[in-house]
Amino acid sequence: MTPQLTAGQNATLKTHILANGDTAQLYNDGNLDGLAALLNAPANPAYIIWRTTVTLDEIQQNGFDWTQVDNLAEPKARTWEWLFSNQSRTVNPSKANVRAGIDEVWAGTAGKLAVRAQVYVHCKRAARRVERVFATGTGTDATPGVMATEGPIAFQELIGL
Repeated sequence: MTPQLTAGQNATLKTHILANGDTAQLYNDGNLDGLAALLNAPANPAYIIWRTTVTLDEIQQNGFDWTQVDNLAEPKARTWEWLFSNQSRTVNPSKANVRAGIDEVWAGTAGKLAVRAQVYVHCKRAARRVERVFATGTGTDATPGVMATEGPIAFQELIGL
């Protein structure tokens, strides 16, 4: 998904671009392709963010401990199903209430806590530099940040900054 920046976000992005030598040089040279490529590169230093879309299949097909499902009480099993009860069978872990649901389902025993940790592996990723400009929070693996806009930026969005 490509960000659709607001006027305020455009101003923030331009401030970021002009404040950093690598991006300012590309901007001043009119190299918007190069500028977009640099803004779409991973943030440095690394900044970890919550993803906004994670599928049930991605979680349950990659290291998921199915033996723990049988150990879930019925209300927790129902909550796990309801978290993904939408047409795309996805969750948005950037939302605090979704993470609270995951925490509630996979709580208690060491086995359930291990499932929770594995679920969260799929719910985080490294931010792009442009995403970092608008993200809030700590940005660590233990406390990921939250994005205000997600996805790579196209050079066309940099025209007229």
